[in-house]
Parts: sequence; C-alpha cells; structure tokens
Amino acid sequence: MSATTTAASGASSGESVSPPEEQKASSYSWYVLCVLVVVYILNFIDRQIVSILVVDIQAHFGLTNSQMGFLGGAAFGVFYALFGIPLGRLADNWSRTKLLSIGLTLWSAMTVVSGLSKNGAQLGLARMGVGIGEATASPSAYSLISDYFPKRQRATALAIYSSGLYLGGGVSLFIGAYIKENWNLAYPGGGPLGLVGWQAAFLAVGFPGLLVALWVLSLREPARGAMDGVKVAMSPTPFRDFLYDLSTIVPPFTLWGAAKRGGAALLINIAAAILLGLFAIGMIRLTGNIPQWSAVAVGFYAVFSWATNLRARDPAAFALIWGTPAFLCTAMGYGLVALSSYGLAYWTAPYAELVLKLPKQELAFWLGSLAALSGFLGVIMGGRLADHLRTTNPGGRILVIMIGVLGPVVPIVIAFTTSSPVLFYAMHFCAGVLGSAALGAAAATTQDLVLPRMRGTATAVFFLATTLIGLGFGPYLVGQIADLAGTMVDGKMQSDLRTGILSLIGVAPIALGLLLYAYRTIPAAEATLIERAKAAGEVI
Repeated sequence: MSATTTAASGASSGESVSPPEEQKASSYSWYVLCVLVVVYILNFIDRQIVSILVVDIQAHFGLTNSQMGFLGGAAFGVFYALFGIPLGRLADNWSRTKLLSIGLTLWSAMTVVSGLSKNGAQLGLARMGVGIGEATASPSAYSLISDYFPKRQRATALAIYSSGLYLGGGVSLFIGAYIKENWNLAYPGGGPLGLVGWQAAFLAVGFPGLLVALWVLSLREPARGAMDGVKVAMSPTPFRDFLYDLSTIVPPFTLWGAAKRGGAALLINIAAAILLGLFAIGMIRLTGNIPQWSAVAVGFYAVFSWATNLRARDPAAFALIWGTPAFLCTAMGYGLVALSSYGLAYWTAPYAELVLKLPKQELAFWLGSLAALSGFLGVIMGGRLADHLRTTNPGGRILVIMIGVLGPVVPIVIAFTTSSPVLFYAMHFCAGVLGSAALGAAAATTQDLVLPRMRGTATAVFFLATTLIGLGFGPYLVGQIADLAGTMVDGKMQSDLRTGILSLIGVAPIALGLLLYAYRTIPAAEATLIERAKAAGEVI
C-alpha cells in the first residue's frame, strides 16, 4: 500500500480534542484572517487588472473580443483550476503558510512578466503562469481558516476572506487606469525599455506581492482538525504525493496512470480523451478559436483523469466529494454564478468605455469603488445571513446562493440597456451586492460536506467549478457572442458587447435547478457524512 493510501485511510485518528462547540476564534485567528485578506486582494488585483486594460491590449496586439476573452478567462482559469488539484492536496499534507508564500511569489513574478510581453502569445503564457501561482491561494487559505475558526463562524470568516476578491477586483480597475494614463502622459512614445502604459501597470502591481510573501511566512500553522474535535494525520511524503497527483493531470502521463489501474481504466481514459478532442475540434471549426477550446478540452480531460485516479487512491475523499450530489450541485450551481460574475467583471469596463463613451479614469474610479464596496457588503452580509439560516436549517446556506443567482438579473438588464451613466453605475452596484452574497455560503457548504483532512482537496474541486466553468467560459462567451452579434460599420466589424453581456442571464435557470436539488439533499448528506466516509474505507 502506498504512503498516500495509508495516510488517506488513516488520516482521521478519532482522537478527541476540545469539543467543537467549545472552540472559539482567538485574536490571532482574526490577525491571520486579515493577512489572508491582503493576499486575496493582491490575488485579484493581479488577476483582474487586465479588465481595465482590455481596450489598450486589444489595440496594441490587434486581438478580437473572443481572443481577449481567452486571455482574461481560459488562459488563466484552466491552469488555475488544474494546478489547484495537486496544490490542494499538498495544502492538506504540508505547510500551508509556506505553500501560500511560494505561490504568491510565483504569481507576482508572472504578473511582472505579463508587462514585459511582446505579443498576445507571450501574454497568454504569462497569464497561465499567474494562474498556476494563484492556485495555491484559496486551498491554503480555506484550510487555514477552517482550522482557525469553528464551524459556527466559518461562513462569516470565509466571507471576510472572500471580500478580498471584490476589494482587489475593484482596486485593480482604479490602479490600472491611473498608472496607464499617467505613464502614457509622461512617456507618449514609450518609456524605459519601450514600455507603454498598460505594460507599466502590470509591473507596478506585481512587485508588491514579492514583499507580502515574506509576511505570509511569519504566520503560524494551526492544528489540523482542532476546531472540529479530531486530530488529523498527514501524509509522510507530501511532495512525492504532489508529483504523483501532478502526473495524473498532465497528458500523456495520464495514460500511464490509467494503465496502472488496469486495461479497462486505460480504455475509459482514452475514450474520454477522444470524445473531448472531437468536441474541441467541432467547437474550433464553429468559432475559429483554437486556444480557447484546446485549453477547455485539455482541462476537462485532465480533471476526468485526476478524478478517476482519486477514486482508486482515496475512495473516501472521492465518495464525499465527487460521489456526493449535494457537493457537486452546490459547486456547479455556484460555478454558474461565477460565470456571470467573471463575464461582467471582465467586460463591464470595456463596455462603459466603448458603448457609453465614458472616460477611462472616471469609469475606473466609479466601477472600481462600487465593485469593491458592493462586493464587500454583499459577501459579508451573505456570509452572516448564511450562518444565521444554517442554525435552524441545514440547507439554509443554499438559499443565500440562490439570492446570488436571481438577485442580479433585473439590475443587469437595466444597467446594460440604459444610456444614463448614473443609472448604469447604480445598477452595477446593486448587481454586485446581490451576486457576491453567494460566495461565503457556497464555500462554507462545501467545507462542511467533507472531513477536515480533505478540505484542501474539496476547495480545489470547488474552484474547478468557479474557474473551469466560471472563469473559463464567462469572459470568453461574452466576447464570442459579442463578435457573432456584431455588424459591419464603414467596412469594419463592430462587435455587440451589450448582447454578449446580456446573454449571461441565460445561465440563471440552470443554476437555480442545481441549487434546488442541493437544498433538498444537503441535510441527508451532512447527517450521513461519517457513515459514508467509513463505508468508503475511512478509519475514524
């Protein structure tokens, strides 16, 4: 039996510590949470700054909306999602503070490299590197927070952490516009090294992360599982396990991994690769976008390969994550909320600049400020409401996720059909508050449906949905539909961003259906958690 399998089967020793109901967060817990919020702010500044620079990058490299959608979505999202799998497992078995510090260093350095790109291909590769580095953040942070805060405060703590998403996303617009505009004024023909404004913006936001990485190293590691009343054993070979997990998602090593499980597993893996390859070829012929659909096909094939491997190596984790419909429906339901959120976050600024003709610095200030405020308010209030509802209803948190699905629909329609800047900003704010309310509830729900030793892995799977579905498709679909709905004006194709953005509303009914199913099944899933884990081979 491998070391990994041994650790998986004996990860929860069942040794009692303080009862969970007696645990409470300390002042140091709140300090750690504040540091993690700063990290997440940097995470989203580096991730979202490209949004305010879309028009400039597009003009500089001569890219279409669908190509820009790929750069802002799948180029980052697919690699973020895939590397989140082995990095999530590493977070379960190694120092989370060290892992987070290394990841922060990597994504900050790759943000700097983004600013040095000479063409769209180089920028795409740099954004892939950013995605790999950022994949360390939330698995490490979610696991740390779950061990620093008791279950009754977990949604609130995760919501506070998640506020960094909106604060960083909002600040990135203002910072990006400010640096770009002032750099171009100071150096109209290009500054040092020939860099123009949008390139300087990447450099300016990348370097601070290298310093914050040192701060993260100073944080203490909490005892795993203490807040849940159990001690957790970790794998004695975390890096060997990490490399093995990595090999299960990187073709063609995936074929070798499948072959080790037998001829039938290999045939199933090959069949999945062929089907996804044919799907990609069909979509490439339909849309003409090779990078987008190649990345999507590789991403979904890699996830399939990893999930089937996890089933063989850690059946308990597979049963509680992939084998639990309540978990999957929660993750996919929120993934569709993320699809709309990422699509809006990426294209709202270009829409305001190109369609409403608003000045870049003005729109960056208002959109950034309103996004940060609305996201912060929404995610905190949503987290508090989710924790409150859960005290009397095991599925109560799902109701808050539903608010994130249905609440933004009317504000989005008004915002992207009005010609009034004031009404546009107001509705953008309303949509932000309502949409962001779902995140803390969704994150806490997925954490509650697994054992403490599986939280990093569960977080990675949760973020597969938010990135492969949300980030991988949201920005791209808006750009692709905008291109398809465009018309010829003076011999030039003019895309229709309004139609592209409004098309996001179409995912709401699907998300609502998934969440209704999750609402019905979560009480039973939580009540039978230990029994199902034992039945899958977990020693508790």
